[in-house]
Amino acid sequence: MKKYTERGVSLRGILILMIVIMTVMAGIVGFSTYRLTMTFNHLTAAVEEHMALEKAAHELMDASDYLTENVQRFTVNGDMRFLEQYFTEAFETNRREEALRKMDVDERTGNALNQLEQAMNNSLELMQREYYAMRLVIEAKGYTDYPEILDDVELNAEDEALSPDEKMRRATEVVLDSEYYEQKDLIRTDMKESLDEVDNLMYSAKGSELSALQKELKSVRMVVLIQTLCIFFMIIMTSLLGIHPVLNAVDRIREDSPIPEAGANEFRYLAQAYNKMYNRYRTSLERLNFKASHDELTGAYNRAGYDLLLSSIDLDSTYMMLIDVDNFKGINDNYGHETGDKVLVKLVNILYGIFRDDDYIFRIGGDEFVVFIVHSEKIRKGLIESKIDKINYELADTEDGLPPVSISIGIVQGKDAANGMELFEKTDAAMYESKKKGKHTYTFYSTEIEENGNG
Repeated sequence: MKKYTERGVSLRGILILMIVIMTVMAGIVGFSTYRLTMTFNHLTAAVEEHMALEKAAHELMDASDYLTENVQRFTVNGDMRFLEQYFTEAFETNRREEALRKMDVDERTGNALNQLEQAMNNSLELMQREYYAMRLVIEAKGYTDYPEILDDVELNAEDEALSPDEKMRRATEVVLDSEYYEQKDLIRTDMKESLDEVDNLMYSAKGSELSALQKELKSVRMVVLIQTLCIFFMIIMTSLLGIHPVLNAVDRIREDSPIPEAGANEFRYLAQAYNKMYNRYRTSLERLNFKASHDELTGAYNRAGYDLLLSSIDLDSTYMMLIDVDNFKGINDNYGHETGDKVLVKLVNILYGIFRDDDYIFRIGGDEFVVFIVHSEKIRKGLIESKIDKINYELADTEDGLPPVSISIGIVQGKDAANGMELFEKTDAAMYESKKKGKHTYTFYSTEIEENGNG
């Protein structure tokens, strides 16, 4: 084979480049996703803040309406329960004050807070009118147990002179007339203006965040698009330089012909190496004519063919099986040499029927045979065992008039031997281990066999 000096595209280089590019792109996608998440979180926070500020403004109005409802009920029937509920809201629940606290976020909510404070001031002014109505009811009913704050309320002389029933009617008028509701409308107006300020503030904030979110989405889409293009480029280059040449080579190997030296640098080098071995292999086979390389009795390869193939075979992808017919001398003695020959022919025919066309079968001695299972670096032991069981099963069949026989086998994977001679020695040791076990069996070579042999 010519020295490998051609330059071209390296598949390894492309893969390394793609890995670097994809790693960088993955980092960019991760960073963009992080920024996108942060922008979305900011948008979510802005929406939540908007909802909280709106709720705060409504709470102030709800508290004011609640006070109005209770004072009006109190002036209608004088039930002290409504008076207690009024002052519980005003001085314990404090929803109006809590609303102001929630609105006081930062300088952005300053205008909204000012409007809400104005609504609060109007609500406090309205409370003075409500206190006056409560004092009228207390005077009319003659209550003595009431909040101390009402002690400071003084009725004017005209209202003081009214009868109890007139005081009750007067109290109702104070919290139900048009002047009262005008003050309530002022509170609602201030609250609405506060809400308008909140809406303006939040629309501005959400608009800014949405704009940032759209920008980040565009960036992520662009990065994903580039990453997708890189993936397609890597797939195309891998297919052109690696996968397609490999598939083409597989077809050529099946056709038993050389493979094209095309594709990436690495594959071209492999193709040249394979073609070199292929040429040697074909040259070796051409040297073997049938008479020189085959056993005349059985049709299997003979010892010469065995020696030639063993010198060029790829050990790493080969299993060697050494087969010995059990008690073959007894068959010759009891049934005659002609029957013994037929038994050997029967064995070879069975071997050819069970093993692949690519495998090699040799007769290397009187009743000793070798099978090379090639291109089988990943073959399962169970498959070999099933083949051996079938061989023994067919040898035991006596319908052809031949006596039943069995075989003892030693098996070695070529990777376990440094060269052809060592491969045979280990296979021979495994076969004799089968003999020692009582024949009619098989043994895969192991280090224990070697230690026992040395011992």
